Amino acid sequence: MRTYSVKKLASLAGVSVRTLHHYDRLGLLKPSVRTEARYRLYGEKELIRLQQILFYKELDFPLLEIRRVLEDPSFDLVTALQSHKTALRERRDRLTTLLGTIDKTISKLKGEQTMLTDEELYAGFPKEQAEAYRQEAVAKYGEKVVEESENKLRHLTKAEFEQLKAEGEAIYRTLGGLMQKDPADPVVQQQIARHFALIKAMWGPSVGNGDTMGAYRGLAQLYVDDQRYTSQNGQPNPDYAQFLSKAMIHFVDSQKG
Repeated sequence: MRTYSVKKLASLAGVSVRTLHHYDRLGLLKPSVRTEARYRLYGEKELIRLQQILFYKELDFPLLEIRRVLEDPSFDLVTALQSHKTALRERRDRLTTLLGTIDKTISKLKGEQTMLTDEELYAGFPKEQAEAYRQEAVAKYGEKVVEESENKLRHLTKAEFEQLKAEGEAIYRTLGGLMQKDPADPVVQQQIARHFALIKAMWGPSVGNGDTMGAYRGLAQLYVDDQRYTSQNGQPNPDYAQFLSKAMIHFVDSQKG
């Protein structure tokens, strides 16, 4: 079996020797062999585990949480790699969006960028459908709540609004790729936290009479009751609606707890 010294592994992975020593002390990445001279040697198994650690770090998981995930008896490497692939693609898309936002912001500062118009607020919806959605929202939440939300969005620039939409699409795609997981799984809940932050950014202060968490829990039920809001490619997806709703309810309960 081929082995690597701590210095060689650090060089391969692009981390410091000190980092590998720290992982060893935490029990996160133990060497496969310690020589009589106390040198650390790592094999293929440790290389793959280090790859997983670095993937989870890229997704902002704390080290102790990474250790818990990797030591879970139900941990599956292929599933984890598929999840990492999806998440990293979404991060790439967000970075691409951010680069576009920078260009648009420069244009705005030069006086070339205009604020969002009323028509752009509902772009992509047929006029009748957009009006129907708005009237349903008014009936459910009240005119004041809807107007506050619209005004909040209306004051975004085009670039900011496009970034908001891109973030929402990225979150929904990522969650769609995690449906095989428990809704309470930390990886799922990380995406739900992103979803909550996105929804909160779109709501005005009067939503839920100030009880944002309560309103978010109500939205979780709406996703099950009216699957137009969780349709994919125009087709209702009941399994996705149930998965998303359960994950959102768990998020609310854990936050309140």
